[in-house]
Amino acid sequence: MIDDIKKDAAHRMGKSVESLVTDLAKVRTGRAHPSLLDHLTVSYYGSDVPLKQVANVGVEDARTITVQPYEQNMVSAVEKAIMESDLGLNPNSAGTMIRVPMPPLTEERRRDMTKIVRQEAEHARVAVRNIRRDANQDLKSLVKDKLISEDDERRGQE
Repeated sequence: MIDDIKKDAAHRMGKSVESLVTDLAKVRTGRAHPSLLDHLTVSYYGSDVPLKQVANVGVEDARTITVQPYEQNMVSAVEKAIMESDLGLNPNSAGTMIRVPMPPLTEERRRDMTKIVRQEAEHARVAVRNIRRDANQDLKSLVKDKLISEDDERRGQE
């Protein structure tokens, strides 16, 4: 019983940390990385499709992301999706290739990024605390029902 509670809590905490990592990958730093555009969706024949499914995303240099749609008629839709994103990027299309230059970070944008990162980290900490609290409450209920001893409860809380 105690092992099940521990495994469940560890699994849920791991998911919270994974969620934090994916959220932090979306934060725009000064460097170009393809995962920056992972959360974008493109209107493809009437349905929203992830950008990864309609285009090849790569990095040309440290400050430029390249996006090459698989179909030529998708260039304008991909460009529109990048412009409308909350990343503040301005794509340039040259034929079938879209280049997305990364503007240098301003001091104000750095402060905003710091705030965003702190908020995301705090959300993850709260989630982990809540998971731990739930696991401890489960252990207390087992003690209350006399299914485990108080010593076992203490060992389970460690």
